[in-house]
Amino acid sequence: MKNYLSLIKFSHTIFALPFACIGFFLATTSITTSSSSIDWWLFLKVILCMVFARSAAMAFNRYADRDIDEKNPRTAQREIPAGSISPKNALYFVIVNSLLFVATTYSINLLCLYLSPIALGVVLGYSYTKRFTALCHFVLGIGLALAPIGAYIAVTGTFDNNSITAIIYSFVVLFWVSGFDIIYALQDEDFDKSLGLNSIPATLGKERALMLSNVLHIISASLVIWATWRSDVEIYSWIGTTIFVGLLIYQHFLVKPNDLSKVNLAFFTTNGIASAVFGSLIIFDLFV
Repeated sequence: MKNYLSLIKFSHTIFALPFACIGFFLATTSITTSSSSIDWWLFLKVILCMVFARSAAMAFNRYADRDIDEKNPRTAQREIPAGSISPKNALYFVIVNSLLFVATTYSINLLCLYLSPIALGVVLGYSYTKRFTALCHFVLGIGLALAPIGAYIAVTGTFDNNSITAIIYSFVVLFWVSGFDIIYALQDEDFDKSLGLNSIPATLGKERALMLSNVLHIISASLVIWATWRSDVEIYSWIGTTIFVGLLIYQHFLVKPNDLSKVNLAFFTTNGIASAVFGSLIIFDLFV
């Protein structure tokens, strides 16, 4: 179990999960203003969809990149190259989680079921994009951006006028994730070039890649402010928005083109805190 949790980097669920919760509770408040009317069984299904889809995506990424990971000193000790999980078992794990994801969407509503193959196509297909396009970071962003609007649809079963805010949050995630994934990819610039792999750092170089990441995070910050402004929320949401935007800015002070020693701090710690705090305060404001 420890090896499989490490294989899928379960702790990284913190990035998109709070935004899925925002989508769920945003949809719930469009139906009722009473916290006692929350469908907790449906909420559990939404969480399970997140876990199953993300587990399938991460495991498939490790399976697809097993030969690449073996050659990269930074990733050579991952579970498949190190031999703690066989490629065959990793693929079985992908299949099981994909089936569980589709089955869970079936138990939610028909629209979620019909959209489930598209969602899987995006999150699984991402694993091969680095082989032919430097835009791979944006495909990853799209995969995680499905969380807010997917959770919204799980509650409403349809797109409606109130889904605009959930869509804005999806774009927040798209530009946010794409931006910090570019920062993370700085570590492999030389390795990617040596194998002919595509990434923004390998294509533009570290300095320009960081500039693009800055631009993406400025867009994300602008969108999150817009989403908060157009929502019927109070001071707690604005506190959460301020913290989220502040941590977006802070991570760009941590990483320099000639100093990547704090990439992990910028990638996981800063973004994890930003997402968790922001999501908690938005949800608190929606019902309290």
